[in-house]
Amino acid sequence: MKDRQHLFNLIIIGDEILHGSRQDKHFAFFKSLLESHGLKLNQVQYLPDEPDLLVKQLRRSFSDGMPTFVTGGIGATPDDHTRQAAAAALDLPVVRHPEAAKFIEGVTLKRGEPLDSPEHAQRLKMADFPEGAELVPNPFNNIAGFSIREHYFFPGFPVMAHPMAEWVLNTYYADRFNQTERGSRSVYVFEQPESRLTPLMEYIEQTYPGVRSYSLPSVGWTNADGTAVRPHIEFGIKAEGEVVQLLDAAWKEVSDNLDAMGVERKNRAE
Repeated sequence: MKDRQHLFNLIIIGDEILHGSRQDKHFAFFKSLLESHGLKLNQVQYLPDEPDLLVKQLRRSFSDGMPTFVTGGIGATPDDHTRQAAAAALDLPVVRHPEAAKFIEGVTLKRGEPLDSPEHAQRLKMADFPEGAELVPNPFNNIAGFSIREHYFFPGFPVMAHPMAEWVLNTYYADRFNQTERGSRSVYVFEQPESRLTPLMEYIEQTYPGVRSYSLPSVGWTNADGTAVRPHIEFGIKAEGEVVQLLDAAWKEVSDNLDAMGVERKNRAE
C-alpha cells in the first residue's frame, strides 16, 4: 500500500479565482511550503462558491481521510458557503464556537463598535463552525479559521491563509517532516519520438516495482547568454521511500538501453 504519511490535499474555493477576477496564489505557496518540509501535494481542486457542489466534494474529501487544506468561503457574506457545506458534508449542525466568538468580540471592540451593533452580529457569523471543530489561529486579524477531521479551513486571503497553514503543519505534522526519502535521475533526449521511449519506460516500471518513469517533451529555449537548448524530451525515473535504493540499478538499465538505441542525449546540467 502506498505510504500516504507525507501527502496532503488542497482545495481552493472561490468564484473569483475560477472566473479570473483574482489570480490564484495558493497552489504555488502550498506546494513550496510542503516541499520545504519533505512533504508533498497529492491533489488540488478548484471549486466554485456553489453550496451543493461544495457539500458533495467535501463529503468525498472527508471520506478520503487525507489531510487537506481548504481556502476560501469562510466569511460571513451571502456568497460564503464553506462553513455550512463542511457541516452538511459531515451531517453535523453549525454551532457558535465560544472562543472564536470571543476573538471576534475583541476585533469589534478594537474597531470602537458596540457589541450590540448590527456589524458585530454579522461578524459573529464567522464564529459558526461544524460542531466539534477546533480553532486555527489567524495572526493577521484574529478571526480564526477552523479544523475538523484533518481538514483545515482558512480564509481565501493569502496574507491570512498562508501563516495559518504554517501553524497547522508545525502544530500537527512536525513529526512527518523530512521522513520520506526521494530520488530521481533524468537526461535530455534529442530527436526521438516518445513512442520510441515508451517500451523502455514500461520495461523499467515492470522490472523495478515502485520506480516511476516520466517523459516531458519540450520545444527548447534560448538561455540568457544566447545559447540555445534544442527541442528534446526530458526522460527520467523517480522513486520514494525504500524504492529509492532501486534507482541506481534502474538507471543503469536505462542508460544501457539508450546506448543500444543510439539515442543522442546529455545531462541536464551540461
